[in-house]
Amino acid sequence: MSIEYRGIQRPGPFWHMLPIDQRSKNCYSGKHHPSSRYPIVRSAVRLKVPGKKGIMSKQAEAELILKLYDLRRDATMRQARDWYFRHFQPETMADVNAVLYGDHSAHLRMVTSYWEMAAALVNHGAISIDLFTDANGEHISVFAKLEPLIPGMRAAYGPQFFASLEKLIDATPNGRERSAQMRERMKAIRAQLESQQTQAARQ
Repeated sequence: MSIEYRGIQRPGPFWHMLPIDQRSKNCYSGKHHPSSRYPIVRSAVRLKVPGKKGIMSKQAEAELILKLYDLRRDATMRQARDWYFRHFQPETMADVNAVLYGDHSAHLRMVTSYWEMAAALVNHGAISIDLFTDANGEHISVFAKLEPLIPGMRAAYGPQFFASLEKLIDATPNGRERSAQMRERMKAIRAQLESQQTQAARQ
């Protein structure tokens, strides 16, 4: 089994909103779809699974889980994840758009597209949901940050935004409750850190 993920080059849920000059040239096939002014983007994920179609052994699923973990260890991916959890605090669509067209656009697209990809693998049976949720929890935090803005983001960027991740959350026992709890937990931690920073500045 093999899987390849080319970092920020993978087209994500925001890709079609970006001007062409902001997209990675390495993602273009050089051809244009007749109904679009945007170039066709090559798939950045290649997955080969041995055995019969639609059947995954537990060993194959475990190997795929480890492959996904390896992708998260990439230096650029680590920077993107760190930024997403420490500095990305969207409350409105204006906040999202400011990031999308700002210096951290690649970080936002990298994190969201990675977890969309991982969720799609689970939704299509490449990894069982029990194994995936036992080995991962970060995807719930990623979803929690953007969940309140999903309706507006779909209206702006397209109806498929976060569709795979949302499907996985809804299939996870108490998925929505866990997302809401995580959102409140992150909010409380952020408020505590801001209070500590304010007190330190007064000293």
